[in-house]
Amino acid sequence: MAQATDVQFADVEAAARGLAGNAVRTPLVRNAVLDARLGGRVFLKCESLQHIGAFKFRGAFWALACLDDDVRSRGVVAWSSGNHAQGVAMAAQRFGVPATIVMPHDAPALKRERTRRFGAEVVGYDRATESREDIACAIANREGRAVVPPFDHPHVIAGQGTVGLEIAQQLAELGETPNQAVVPCGGGGLTAGVATAMKHLHPAARIYIAEPEGFDDTTRSLRSGSREKSVPGASSICDALLVETPGELTFAINHRLVAGGMAVGDEEVRAAMRFAFTELKLVLEPGGAIALAALLAGRLETKGACTVAVLSGGNADPGLFSEIVSAD
Repeated sequence: MAQATDVQFADVEAAARGLAGNAVRTPLVRNAVLDARLGGRVFLKCESLQHIGAFKFRGAFWALACLDDDVRSRGVVAWSSGNHAQGVAMAAQRFGVPATIVMPHDAPALKRERTRRFGAEVVGYDRATESREDIACAIANREGRAVVPPFDHPHVIAGQGTVGLEIAQQLAELGETPNQAVVPCGGGGLTAGVATAMKHLHPAARIYIAEPEGFDDTTRSLRSGSREKSVPGASSICDALLVETPGELTFAINHRLVAGGMAVGDEEVRAAMRFAFTELKLVLEPGGAIALAALLAGRLETKGACTVAVLSGGNADPGLFSEIVSAD
């Protein structure tokens, strides 16, 4: 595998071999209504249909698979607002090892409950006053466990990169060549993995990110060339993407490979969730819908192009989802 300072296409290929038979090869779908609205050929990678309802299972499983047996047997610790939590919990269950997940008290109840259902211990924290990393590392040190970060880790990034590898393979099966792809971005692990795979196979393809307004730290970082922070006091319904600053490794990769980013507002995300439910019959959580929202809001020129958007997760809070899809 690559050193911790980078991730290469060979690392993504290795992850794909390790994930074969363990992760779902999620569908790449096309919709006539969406094509007509955007004036191009638009393909949606449905990671909402992955194990645990999000792409995060890929990186979590591969990170655990890469641990030495004796290290893994002592258990793992992670921090997450929900999807990485479930991914690590399910992966740990499959390997038969204990997992402790540090989750904010205000994480969606559905995500906390499902994390526990996979057998993990959930430790709550206040995201306004406490450091989830400090809490997790203290547990890991005390109990001799391995830490599985949510994005800034080479094995996690390589696992997420299998999304991009599958996109390229599925498009090839359809006789298509991607012009551009839009990826939801929190800490940047999914983006870094997808960009590593797709830019290797299709160097001319342009990779873009979609982030919540106020949490467009990676978009601004790409412009400035250094890691920026999210806007103090910002809020968004995209709970899965609320990261203070890009990861060190993820930003190094994304700064090299990503063409740019776009900030998306909550109302645009809500509209995309309604569109996905009405036209595609897909349930998306807010963060999982943000790439589609960017396209529907006209943030990227799609006419005549082959465009891919990653639908990264479907773990929507039932009450919020009902409110959104029933709105006029």
